[in-house]
Amino acid sequence: MPAKIRLQRFGRKRLAYYHIVIADSRAPRDGRFIERIGSYNPNTNPATIDLDFDKALNWLNKGAQPTDTVRAILSYKGVLYMKHLLGGVAKGAFTEEEAEKRFKAWVADKDSKIQAKKDRLSKEDSDSKSARLEAEAKINADRADAIAKKNAELAAEAEAAVAEATEEATEEAPEASAEGEETAE
Repeated sequence: MPAKIRLQRFGRKRLAYYHIVIADSRAPRDGRFIERIGSYNPNTNPATIDLDFDKALNWLNKGAQPTDTVRAILSYKGVLYMKHLLGGVAKGAFTEEEAEKRFKAWVADKDSKIQAKKDRLSKEDSDSKSARLEAEAKINADRADAIAKKNAELAAEAEAAVAEATEEATEEAPEASAEGEETAE
């Protein structure tokens, strides 16, 4: 029974997340499995990976073969590097303390890279929000200027119309009063 470390799909259409499982290679993708060792959510940025490190390392040492995607996940989390270091300890290339020291240095470096990516993403997000707000404020200011200009034109037209009407009324009033005087005589 060759064991595989592979992904088992869950979630809805276009929003999948996966469980990382140990399964018989002949079992269907979402079928029976031996043990669940973690989960993987590619929908977040960076992807969320929850992995039981010791179980994954134990199954790799027992001979379980990871699929390509799971191999990338195990490499990302450092399981494959730890297996490599333990192989060096078994060959006598260095001590277990040296392997532990190298692994901790690798983890610290990896964590700093991940944190830098998260910081960069949050900065890009806040920059894009501020850029959108500035663009929206500019559009609103332009719109307000256009409305004010149009209102000023309408007010000027209304004043001109009122002035014209009063001029016509004053011109017609003396003529009407003169005509009224002539009819009275």
